[in-house]
Amino acid sequence: MFGEILWCIIGLVVGFILGFLLARYFMQKYLKKNPPINEKMIEVMMSSMGRKPSKKQVNQVMNQMNRFM
Repeated sequence: MFGEILWCIIGLVVGFILGFLLARYFMQKYLKKNPPINEKMIEVMMSSMGRKPSKKQVNQVMNQMNRFM
């Protein structure tokens, strides 16, 4: 009785850990393949605010975005 409950708890813990690691791996892979924002989007956003961004400014914003991901 106690052994069966222990095996169930161990199975749940292992399942949660494996599920978390797999979900994290696939999410990181997806975000690398399809980044949420790219350089063109930053240029459009800065242009809509009324200024023409330089390549250096766009790269600075991209580096800041990548630092937090």
